[in-house]
Amino acid sequence: MTPTPEKPPPPVPPGPDPRCPDDPEKPPQVPISKIRFVGAPKAPIVHAETMLTEEHRSRGLMYRREMAEDRGMIFVFDDSQVRSFWMHNTCLPLDMLFVAEDGYITGILENVPTMNDDSRSIPCKARFVVEVNAGFCRKFGIKAGQMLKIEG
Repeated sequence: MTPTPEKPPPPVPPGPDPRCPDDPEKPPQVPISKIRFVGAPKAPIVHAETMLTEEHRSRGLMYRREMAEDRGMIFVFDDSQVRSFWMHNTCLPLDMLFVAEDGYITGILENVPTMNDDSRSIPCKARFVVEVNAGFCRKFGIKAGQMLKIEG
């Protein structure tokens, strides 16, 4: 597990990046999962688009200009390994939660900046990665080592 730092990372500008390109196609229609944060009971249930295929995982939240606080995306993989993510054409700043197969959060990257092709990861295996709006985790007291429950 990679512990959540006590001090928050530098803030990122809110809202969509003004450099956000237009979406060349419609976002894929995917199932919705409910994510409950067992270790942070005041956090809302997040209704997450569930990305099950490589094609859908590659697209992720690209081109999105808004996302409600109780919305997000979950990337589901067939196995557990160290995962790397980028923010290519991703217009919204995000928090990324890396989650083990048993539902424990192994690490969180907070306030990930937009429109950036740098690879980001934590040095722990994950079967799932959840993306929510930047600042969500601090706002609701979500930290590495807590458990979440995925329904659907």
